[in-house]
Formats: sequence, structure tokens, C-alpha cells
Amino acid sequence: MHSLKALITSLSLAIFLSVSVPGTALANETGTEIGDDVGIILDLIVLRPVGLVATVGGSIVFVCSLPISLPTGSVRKTFNALVAKPAVYTFWRTLGEEQ
Repeated sequence: MHSLKALITSLSLAIFLSVSVPGTALANETGTEIGDDVGIILDLIVLRPVGLVATVGGSIVFVCSLPISLPTGSVRKTFNALVAKPAVYTFWRTLGEEQ
């Protein structure tokens, strides 16, 4: 009975210590976390193509909205929302950077 109590205590202590390690201990020598590589791959494979589709689609919608935005004087605002922001997100942002 005494050895069972010691075993449970030892396992509990080991589990507690393994889950209480701070997240900074998982950082590598450059200061980035292990998951950064996954973020870059996700950005390259999923988010950049979605941004490209958003840029092309926004350009099409912008051209279609010109008859409405020209008389109201909101061409610049419409262009920024539909074309410029998706283009900056797609082409000028560094890989893995969140915005």
C-alpha cells in the first residue's frame, strides 16, 4: 500500500512539472517559437492564395462600383478597401506575419 501511494505521488509530481514548464522554454536560440514554421507554411499555402483571390475579386468589384463611387467622391476609400488592403496583405507582408 505504501508503494502505491509513493507511485501515485511520483506520477502526480511528474505530470505537474511537465505541464507547468513555461512556454519560453520551448523557444529556440533566435527567440522564435517552434510553431513559427507552421505559421509560415500555412501563410504560404493557404493565406496568400486567399489574399490573391481577394485582390482580384476586389479589383473586379471596384471597377463595377465606379459608377456609384465616382459621383459620391468615394473612389479613394473604395479603392483602399477593395484593392489596396488585400494587395498589401498578399504581396508586401512578410511570411508568417499576422496583421
